[in-house]
This record gives sequence, structure tokens and C-alpha cells, in this order.
Amino acid sequence: MATIHVDVVSAEGEIFSGEAAMVFAPAQLGEIGIAPRHAPLLTTLRAGELRVQLPSGEEQHVYVSGGALEVQPHLVTVLADTAIRAKDLDEAAALQAKQRAEEVLASRSDTLEMAEAQAELLRAVAQLKAIDRLRKQK
Repeated sequence: MATIHVDVVSAEGEIFSGEAAMVFAPAQLGEIGIAPRHAPLLTTLRAGELRVQLPSGEEQHVYVSGGALEVQPHLVTVLADTAIRAKDLDEAAALQAKQRAEEVLASRSDTLEMAEAQAELLRAVAQLKAIDRLRKQK
């Protein structure tokens, strides 16, 4: 089976490094799938779940809050703003962040606060989706 090497790093450190059969990433315009020998690509990531399918069929799930993705035929590099293994996500904190953001949006405060609240809401919803998907797989 052909594989592609994947490196997932953030400011906090390396999250994953190894061989994969497929990688699924939350690109700005939608989820993309990357197979071995994929054409070169450079794109930005939105908040969401990065899935790394190992050659064994097992999947590694990582939440990314955004960042950049570079694809070469035998290498995928993810430079995430923030990256957290899905199993380490805190559902209570994500729910709190979602509620705070919704409250700011409902109060119709200034434009900068609204933009920050919308970004926080997107990140919280992406974390909750990753947690939900992980639960359904168990």
C-alpha cells in the first residue's frame, strides 16, 4: 500500500508525525482528501477536524483552529495555529466558549467584538463537531 508522510505541528509542538494512507483536512473552501502522490498544493485551513488515516485503517483525529497545509507528492505538512488531539478536547470549555460568543453576538456590540465573537463561535462549533464525530466512532 502506498503511503504519504504527514507532519502536524503547532506553536505548542509536534502533534503527529508518521505515514498515512489518506489525509482529510478542513481547507478554506471545504474538506479535501489527500492521497499518496497527490499534486503539490498550498492552502489555508479553517477551524475543523483533521483526519489522518493510517495504513492499518485506524484514524488519528486532530482539531485545528486554522493554519496552513502544504502537500508534496510524498509529504503533507500541516502548520496549525492551534492543534489538539480530538481525544484531548474539553467539551465543557467548548460549550462555554460557544455560549459566550453567542451572548456577544446577541448584544450587538462593536464591529471588532462581533468579528472576534464570530471567530470564537466557529472554533467552538468545530471542536464540538470533532467531539461528536469521535463519540459516534466509538
